[in-house]
Amino acid sequence: MNLKEKVKQNKFTVGIIGLGYVGLPLALEFANKGIKVIGFDLDEFKINKILKEKKSYIKHIPSAKIKSAVERKTLTATTNFAKLPDADALIICVPTPLNANREPDMSYVVNTAEIIGKYIRKGHFVSLESTTYPGTTDEILLKIFESKGLKVGKDFYLCFSPEREDPNNEKYSTATIPKVLGGVTKECVEIGKMIYEKVIVKIVTVSSTKAAESSKLLENIFRSINIAMVNELKMVFDKMGIDIWEVIEAASTKPFGFTPFYPGPGLGGHCIPIDPFYLTWKAREYEISTKFIELAGEINTAMPEYVVNKVYHALNENKKCIKGSKILLLGLSYKKDIDDLRESPSLKLIELLQDEGAVVDYSDDYVTTIPKLRKYEFNKKSVLINKKNIARYDLVLLSTDHTYFDYNLIFANAKIIVDTRNAFKKFKGKKLYKA
Repeated sequence: MNLKEKVKQNKFTVGIIGLGYVGLPLALEFANKGIKVIGFDLDEFKINKILKEKKSYIKHIPSAKIKSAVERKTLTATTNFAKLPDADALIICVPTPLNANREPDMSYVVNTAEIIGKYIRKGHFVSLESTTYPGTTDEILLKIFESKGLKVGKDFYLCFSPEREDPNNEKYSTATIPKVLGGVTKECVEIGKMIYEKVIVKIVTVSSTKAAESSKLLENIFRSINIAMVNELKMVFDKMGIDIWEVIEAASTKPFGFTPFYPGPGLGGHCIPIDPFYLTWKAREYEISTKFIELAGEINTAMPEYVVNKVYHALNENKKCIKGSKILLLGLSYKKDIDDLRESPSLKLIELLQDEGAVVDYSDDYVTTIPKLRKYEFNKKSVLINKKNIARYDLVLLSTDHTYFDYNLIFANAKIIVDTRNAFKKFKGKKLYKA
């Protein structure tokens, strides 16, 4: 039976490579539709959580979904990549970070492609979902796979279909977000559309893998530039004594021609702080300078320093020195109500404040301890929010506005508050500073 017939009859197996914030939700969508899934990951912790404990390791993904899929035998997981031939469709969901020089670190994609290359067989479908620069699918994956003597569109099928995950978004999920798909050949697109349509509400096909790769970059560059704009306006309006949040609220009443974006302590997550630089890097190959994108990156990257300056100012007005001051940072994850620390500006804030001699603790029920990270290694545990604990600190810095925070309790007992998210908008008083 060829792949097309297998897909039509739901008799195909999906292999998800990388079981993180993108791969795990996608694996569960297929598994819960009765399609067999093999999850591949080098992290034995994740494999054991799925197979032995039948529990989730990502807080916004319910353990019940994993338990159900494992017990129905539609989901299994392994660190053994020799089992890749057991899957008919291979979907790559590995990280694409930046290196120390803010250039693309393609090692995860290249290593994954080389491993697949060892096991690729006739009839295999491969889709890359990791955000990357235009040309990656053709220049890296296609070359590796065709070097094995297989012909794309005939012996195997290759696509790029960018992930569009937004963790803990109550309005949209993996299944309900339309999915862009670009293939190397028409046959690749046809097979890819058939596979993804099993779990995604709408597939939007484009003319090439490069167009699909570029669409993801455009989405995130659009956000990065607009966030940079409001971050810059926040600083300008602050000097003028104007509240940026009030201005955005007023502008948002226009029913056309305006989309609200909101300032913050910096950019977080795996996409917006990173993806634009994939295009700036690739553009240099064509001798093009992406000034607009790079300027937005500079503004957003500088926001933690702006926040620390606000902390300086707030402490100074209250006759306090930042050196030796006890500061409680509220919210460690990059976005409210999730446990994702990737590129979180809260981590940079801790580093900057500690460099200035402050004693910094944090509180976040979603991240009770800080694991060892690529850039940071803090030996800290989350502080419990209560009246006594809040009163111990010279200043409370709100970085991530989790819904569960008791803002009335915090405001009533904090000596000084620096708010980067407008979470205390209903409160008034000299102790409150906006950053």
